[in-house]
Amino acid sequence: LRPLRPEAGGGVEDVAKRLMDYGFHAPTVSWPVAGTMMVEPTESEHKAELDRFCDAMVAVRQEVAAIASGAMDRHNNPLKRAPHTIAALTAESWDRPYSRRQGGLPGNQDPAEKLWPAVARIDNARGDRTLICTCPAVEDYAN
Repeated sequence: LRPLRPEAGGGVEDVAKRLMDYGFHAPTVSWPVAGTMMVEPTESEHKAELDRFCDAMVAVRQEVAAIASGAMDRHNNPLKRAPHTIAALTAESWDRPYSRRQGGLPGNQDPAEKLWPAVARIDNARGDRTLICTCPAVEDYAN
């Protein structure tokens, strides 16, 4: 995945977030090796689900090729704007050069069976630097 940055301005984090649009939980990224993705299917995973994952990865690679060729904008594309929440897809306005379906329901997904992302893109680096605890006060645990 490392060649994606020079080729299309994207990286492993963009691919992980785009996989959420395909209904997958975002895989672990950059651990244990920077610029990589750790995919861990279990032995109980159905072959159809593994095939669906492979199809999603191929489709994301095709999006990268479209960005690299100039067919898609380098900054405003489904990969860089992923994940697409249901709130964004059903909002009155849509300011993106691709369709809502391409953004939020890529492939042949059934909207009723899709795992929808709860939030859009977040600033991971800021989140890593800014710890916010919403736990009750320690005294509350004494009771």
